[in-house]
Amino acid sequence: MEDVLEKAVRRVIETMRERLGDELTIDDMARTAMFSKFHFSRVFRQVTGVSPGRFLSALRLQEAKRLLLSTSLSVADISIQVGYSSVGTFSSRFKSCVGLAPTTYRQHGGFAPLILTSGKSDGEETRSATVQGKVWAPPSGQCGLIFVGLFPTCIPQGPPVRCAVLRRPGPYVLEDVPQGTWHLLAHSVAPGSEKVVSSLGREQSLYVGGYGPITIRRDIVVKPADVQLRPMGALDPPVLLALLDVRLVALNSVAS
Repeated sequence: MEDVLEKAVRRVIETMRERLGDELTIDDMARTAMFSKFHFSRVFRQVTGVSPGRFLSALRLQEAKRLLLSTSLSVADISIQVGYSSVGTFSSRFKSCVGLAPTTYRQHGGFAPLILTSGKSDGEETRSATVQGKVWAPPSGQCGLIFVGLFPTCIPQGPPVRCAVLRRPGPYVLEDVPQGTWHLLAHSVAPGSEKVVSSLGREQSLYVGGYGPITIRRDIVVKPADVQLRPMGALDPPVLLALLDVRLVALNSVAS
């Protein structure tokens, strides 16, 4: 039964990819999956961890990232091509999810010079926990810098509430984590493939992993949150957060 559900969701995701510039409703997706609208939404979330609408929005921004780096199309043209009727709405959404404005993303070659966090603690009231654990290497054993962050949803988009960058698989510590419910998400690019992943979205070179949700409250002891990296698959929501610039990390390491 699980295989049948996954195949149905895969069909819908493939349709999403083929029709990024079209208006694709829940009814359209449900017909593709051959489920009722309400059953489809529940199944899609069960398989992918997010709603169909969120997944489609993420795919559109992922394609926008690719077009910004691999074509000379204007931001306005790209916004239309990925289904936005307003370039202002597109630019605002892109910046909030990717961390850089579309033009800045293009100028930086798809890399972010640094990753900013949100959810700053304002005092003892919100300074409630440390989240720690280990990141395990992917089956191939080959991965580059590893980004680990806490996000409100299971899509790596927008500023994480806390994050860390590891040079290799192993232990991580995220301190001063605000109260709330967070998803721990990790991703890494195979060494030497950073530019290919950034410009072409080559998912086979991207490793991902997750843990959660993790609830942070004063009366809860947080258990170790270990993450196993694995090759990204078709059912995984896209990584929208701009990749950290490994060149700057290397230069900073030499300077320090």
